[in-house]
Amino acid sequence: MEIVHEYSKPRRDFGRQCLFSDRPAELVADVAPNPDLALQFMPRGSSGQALQCSQDMSEHQINTERFESESRGINHVEGGWPKDINPQEVEQTIRFRKKVEKDESYLNSIAQLGSVIDHCVGQNTAVDIYQKYFEDEDLLDEIQDPPFANTIYVFRDPNRVKRTVSCLSWHPDGGRKLAAAYSCLDFQKASADMSPDAYIWDLENPNKPDLTLKPASPLVCLDYNPKDSHTLVGGSYNGQIVFWDTRKSGQSMDVSSLEQSHRDPVYKTIWLQSKTGTEAFSASTDGQVLWWDVRRLSEPTERLILDLGREGNLDRALGAISLEFEATMPTKFMVGTEQGVVVSCNRKAKSPAEKIVGTYECHHGPVYALQRNPFFPKNFLTVGDWRARIWSEDIKDSSIMWTKYQMSCLTDACWSPIRPSVFFTVKMDGLLDIWDVLFKQSDPTLSVKVCDEALFSLRLHENGRLVACGSQQGAATILEVCPGLSNLQKNEKSLMAEMLEREAKREKILEARQKELRLKERSRSEQSREDEAGRDAAEREESPEQLIARAEQEFFIMVEAEKRRRKEKEEEKKQISS
Repeated sequence: MEIVHEYSKPRRDFGRQCLFSDRPAELVADVAPNPDLALQFMPRGSSGQALQCSQDMSEHQINTERFESESRGINHVEGGWPKDINPQEVEQTIRFRKKVEKDESYLNSIAQLGSVIDHCVGQNTAVDIYQKYFEDEDLLDEIQDPPFANTIYVFRDPNRVKRTVSCLSWHPDGGRKLAAAYSCLDFQKASADMSPDAYIWDLENPNKPDLTLKPASPLVCLDYNPKDSHTLVGGSYNGQIVFWDTRKSGQSMDVSSLEQSHRDPVYKTIWLQSKTGTEAFSASTDGQVLWWDVRRLSEPTERLILDLGREGNLDRALGAISLEFEATMPTKFMVGTEQGVVVSCNRKAKSPAEKIVGTYECHHGPVYALQRNPFFPKNFLTVGDWRARIWSEDIKDSSIMWTKYQMSCLTDACWSPIRPSVFFTVKMDGLLDIWDVLFKQSDPTLSVKVCDEALFSLRLHENGRLVACGSQQGAATILEVCPGLSNLQKNEKSLMAEMLEREAKREKILEARQKELRLKERSRSEQSREDEAGRDAAEREESPEQLIARAEQEFFIMVEAEKRRRKEKEEEKKQISS
């Protein structure tokens, strides 16, 4: 049965009817022959060419049978059962199948069909030893162009008073839009006429914002909901949490109360992986981490004070400036502080004191960026002062890899979502650095001068090719990196895993050696203190006359030694002069 599709269309839908009529022929153009051109014509000599009318074919003993195909169609429904069998009754159908399987004709049919199926399976499993597999991948490995990145869009702050792009967030569905938060983080530098608005930009229309978000206070951070692309949550400069639904308007849907919010600017907000998709948590320099449900922002659902003494004292709490949460580890999260310490926490601990699991002494100043490697969550990246460091959760005293100190301060960093060995950093001098630790660790693989002012924010798209950088003067620049830095390389995961394991093992060995040296130094110092204490005790036991006699004896010994030294020096001078 041929599968046939018929399409019908009324005559009236074909348009106006074409009318043709006969008319006599008329001469449009007449080109007269030119004898001069005829003299220049060179006739070609006769030539013969052999032609074969049939296609060249060969026959050999290894040729397989020709496969002939037919186009057939079938509509499968539950049927073929006898009238006395109800297909809905499982017991009846099982009983009927067992009866059919014992039939002799059924067994003969299966035996005949087995040889045909075996032949077809043999054809499917045949391997062409001369076929080249993965030709495209081999070509990519052979052709290695120098790394590059091109600027494709620039979104500028439309306000008269320019503000710093403090945070960027990509639209979760396809990355067609980019949300940008603007604020002035310099102490008491914000002007009275500075606009608090944040914007959502469309990549296809960079001239004006697609939507304007209107918070009461300037936004320091902003984040799209990965489960609902129409909702966003942001943290304000005054400590409030703001919730938006872009389907309705740029006005906020709900705002947390000032009494229950943070006391300092909210530097980071992250959505949690929950069933409802409405839970988020935030961190601020007031030393608190708060959990929220955007359906009711009147008060936080949970609260954690970053007091390392585990007493919940807000006066001794460390100010949080960065936050990290990995969906594959739903109970763990990490907080980067102003004091250079990264705090590892467990949300599901029984008491607030047990929620702080451990600390890492990472940097001399604030930890501006903190992110786990998406392929190896046990390793995380931190950025502070003038360098970036890669850490392992198992080693708390030192990082396993680090960059050398840069001439300009680093402000933000993030891992590539596609390549496990690549991460990006931005600096105060306007440079975007792309590091590939498998290629080299001392210098970045590519450095791009994005702008002349300082860069403060960085966010990568999930495809790994688009990079968004925010500057101090309100410009959000979109760059596209080359395929070499955005496509997963051959054996990259295994090589990166080996490198991280090797570096972690090396740091453990060095850490054990350092502990051994400290123990030896401690035992040596204790021994010296004991010897000094013994001498002091012996001196206290001696009488004053014995002490004076021992001091005179030591004095005359030193005098005799000095005389011998001077005599030997005079003899050397006489030998040299003679």
